[in-house]
Amino acid sequence: MATAIAAEPGRPGSPLITETTAYGESPPPSSHTDAELTALIGLLTRPRARIGTVVVGHGRDDASRAAAGAFAVAWQRLGKEIVATVDWPEEAASWLRPARRLTASVPDAWVVAAATLGFAQLSRRLRYSTDWDPRRTFAFASLHDARLPALAGPETVRGLRGATADGGSWEVRGRWVTSSLGPG
Repeated sequence: MATAIAAEPGRPGSPLITETTAYGESPPPSSHTDAELTALIGLLTRPRARIGTVVVGHGRDDASRAAAGAFAVAWQRLGKEIVATVDWPEEAASWLRPARRLTASVPDAWVVAAATLGFAQLSRRLRYSTDWDPRRTFAFASLHDARLPALAGPETVRGLRGATADGGSWEVRGRWVTSSLGPG
């Protein structure tokens, strides 16, 4: 069964995902690991990255809130700036409000902790209605899921990357999510 797209009221062509059974049930986000947080910070601070300001986005589940909070503490300890923190529900009638809040500032990067389906919904709205760039977006291991490009659309999340729970990294490349091993 293919993913069906439905229009939001008053927004013809809006990219709301209404059918997900073909992709199976996504597990809720797991608690982040220290290795994952370290790897995520490493992605953002690698040489020539020039990332000083970020907007942090997260789902409203406990694991996503905790991951976003841990990132914020670690980022600010480095003397870096968080220009906004935005949360969203796992299900919504419209994703426009969180998409606009997430992109109201123009950060150097976005950092995301969320469940796959909720972020797939939001990312479609981000691409449809804002200047959001997935190549400037970094995520926790909760989005290291091959279903993400299938649900959101491969062009919607192409270039999104993040950290794995073991301290490795991953990136969306078209329809694929590729992974690199963590240290030792």
